[in-house]
Amino acid sequence: MQYKTIVLELLQQRTEMHDQLRKDRKLLPALEFYARELKTSHEAWKETFSEAKPGSDPSQIASEAMEMAVKELEDRLQTASQDNDQVALSLDAAMTFVRNHTSRG
Repeated sequence: MQYKTIVLELLQQRTEMHDQLRKDRKLLPALEFYARELKTSHEAWKETFSEAKPGSDPSQIASEAMEMAVKELEDRLQTASQDNDQVALSLDAAMTFVRNHTSRG
């Protein structure tokens, strides 16, 4: 499976993030960015596992490395999604505060 395909599936699982990226016309750049990160992480994990388990089956190492790389990306996307939610909540709270304090004047 290609890195971009994996990333696209992960983004589609996060519908709000996917829809916002698509709406802002940033889906393709985000897809390419996260695919490069996934590839880099996968290669790093393959090297780590190869050094830790010399003589192991390369396809097993590649599979385990991909699991770790995908898990890291999922965690990263989750954090990014939560950060966006926090910004939205903070903005909503600020707007409510301004409305409540300006309507009294």
